[in-house]
Amino acid sequence: MTLFAPLYDRVMRWSRHRHAEWYLGAMSFAESSFFPIPVDVMLAPMVLANRARWIRLAAIATIFSVLGGIAGYGIGYVLFDAIEPWLRESHYWDAYVTSRDWFDEYGLVVVFVAGFSPIPYKVFTIAAGVAALNLPGFALASLIGRAARFFLVAGLVKAGGQRFEDTLEKYVERIGWATVALATAVIAWLMLRGQ
Repeated sequence: MTLFAPLYDRVMRWSRHRHAEWYLGAMSFAESSFFPIPVDVMLAPMVLANRARWIRLAAIATIFSVLGGIAGYGIGYVLFDAIEPWLRESHYWDAYVTSRDWFDEYGLVVVFVAGFSPIPYKVFTIAAGVAALNLPGFALASLIGRAARFFLVAGLVKAGGQRFEDTLEKYVERIGWATVALATAVIAWLMLRGQ
């Protein structure tokens, strides 16, 4: 069954759209405060579509991600009581509790690590607001972590060039189904662990 090749083709068309940079900015903002899909799934195809703009695209993702992180901080600081019941019911609760513990132990270093790693960044932005971390320090750590991640992703995609794009097109179905299998295994493990 071919599922991921048509999706890949659609994402590549979207990445060439005249408003694609606005979409990237909006997705970067949302992903840092509430949206579950990582920015990399939009950033990588956009760099493939226009390799000469890789620095600009990484900068857009970084700036809007930091702004979204500040919005997530605001959600945690102002609205935590309202979202706590939802958060407790979501699969993000354990990550939230862990992030609070890490903030107590490591402070702003956690924001940098969360900004760079594939850990759900939004959980840390909200937790930083609840913990009332120093906002300028939070913004700076977010900027460094998010810039490191997005410039690395964009730089690797640019460096991979046509060979990377050809390989991705050739194996997109296998990569897609492997990702689904991995996500299913992780979700099943989290559910079993939570019981």
